Amino acid sequence: MRAAQVTQLGSPEEAISVVDVETPEPGPGEVRLRVEACALNRLDVFARLGHPDEADIFPKRTGGDVAGTVDAVGDDVTDWAPGESAVVYPIVSCGDCEYCLSGEQTMCASYEIIGEDRPGGLAEFVVVPAETLDPLPGDLDFVTAAAYPVAFTTAWRMIVTAGGLRPAESALVLGASGGVGNAAARIAAFLGATVYATTSTAEKAEALSEIADEVIDYTAVPFDEAVADLTDARGVDLVADHVGQETWQTSIDSLATGGRMVICGATSGATPDLDIRSVYQHHRQILGAPMGNRTEFRTVGRLVGAGDLEPCVDRVLPLERVFEGHRVLETRDVVGKVVIRPGQ
Repeated sequence: MRAAQVTQLGSPEEAISVVDVETPEPGPGEVRLRVEACALNRLDVFARLGHPDEADIFPKRTGGDVAGTVDAVGDDVTDWAPGESAVVYPIVSCGDCEYCLSGEQTMCASYEIIGEDRPGGLAEFVVVPAETLDPLPGDLDFVTAAAYPVAFTTAWRMIVTAGGLRPAESALVLGASGGVGNAAARIAAFLGATVYATTSTAEKAEALSEIADEVIDYTAVPFDEAVADLTDARGVDLVADHVGQETWQTSIDSLATGGRMVICGATSGATPDLDIRSVYQHHRQILGAPMGNRTEFRTVGRLVGAGDLEPCVDRVLPLERVFEGHRVLETRDVVGKVVIRPGQ
């Protein structure tokens, strides 16, 4: 089968090879999917640039957002049959610890991510545990199904579960043209909140104006100053920040008294210079919210399937053009998701 593998650190052309590899066979409790669509995430970029918390062991096959057709099943798999369509929840956990038993798979000490700890979907076929599969919600096509799992499940965890955003409140979403940021803005708008979104170009701002009440060009003015002007110095109730150390203090300064900053990443670094008094003296909270659990995955799936939430797909590329997908994701020259079709 054809697969895109990260073989070293470097630029997309240096680090990624599209090669022929052996087609994997499903073991007991596993299913082999013919990958119809696989979306890219920041994890794919980190795999070839180096991640401070991950070992650089090559080759790596990334791709955690997978939708496909069941091609073969292993022993003991009775819920799935060849020809059925499925979308993958990309978390594999032990199933027995206190966190798994309470439905919090990403709190499991031994949880793994498909596309990071296990071979991912940037290939014609991928083998995954049968328990990670769900039917495609509604009448979704494969591209749309691949565009929601990681971004929308993470964003739901941030905005709803951890952030507790309510319809009468306001939310500031940083980097709202990216995958998680765009999903977060859409979820906040779906809830009925007032949405402020940051971005860096007029083209992105135009696209975001369809879902945000106000779009802030952070290259033209510090976004905390823009928020102060737009809210008569009150600030917002919630900030969704996946950027990291470059924006933490500005995000906190954008909050109203009693506001919440919800974080799911640290793309710009993990050691912010922080004024602690700006948090406790204003009754503000900082909440961690990485990838959501299986229930949240199914919740956003139902909403996407019903048309209540709509993933934004920037472009669809064949596997041989995965380099282009990496490049535009790294340079943030996208609005929404980049989806790869390995079979094209």
